[in-house]
Amino acid sequence: MSKHTDYEKRTETMITPILDEMGFELYDVEYVKEGEDYYLRAYIDKEGGITIDDCVEVSRKMNELLDADPSIGGDDGYIFEVSSPGLGRVLKKDKHFEKALGSDVDIKTYKPINGAKEFTGCLKAFDKDTFTIEFEDGVEIFNRSDVAQIRLSLDF
Repeated sequence: MSKHTDYEKRTETMITPILDEMGFELYDVEYVKEGEDYYLRAYIDKEGGITIDDCVEVSRKMNELLDADPSIGGDDGYIFEVSSPGLGRVLKKDKHFEKALGSDVDIKTYKPINGAKEFTGCLKAFDKDTFTIEFEDGVEIFNRSDVAQIRLSLDF
């Protein structure tokens, strides 16, 4: 297990009781390097959406725990952030795909498929190997290994 994955898992374990107490859901945790800095980000959600005040309260409670456990981040240090996953949220986990069934999604592939690397359609099904997407002119099955990213489509 990489140190990034270890930090993410340990953060999930620490933050889940806080979120359960507040009636929130953990959407995702990521530990990433951007420029010179490392970021530990927790994405939280609730029915009706997350507010800035919700993020501040979770951040305050979580910072108390993180300050008591300096092993997360090691010598690298990090900036801790709490955020909503946003309207055009990236779908990573099966629970994300389950909630998105019947919704329009934007797909980016690693290499062109039928001459394109970006697609928008309705997520109809998924399993451990594939995503089934319905378009106006038919249905396409994408191998998970070919998909770089799937996010909810923003349609204004």
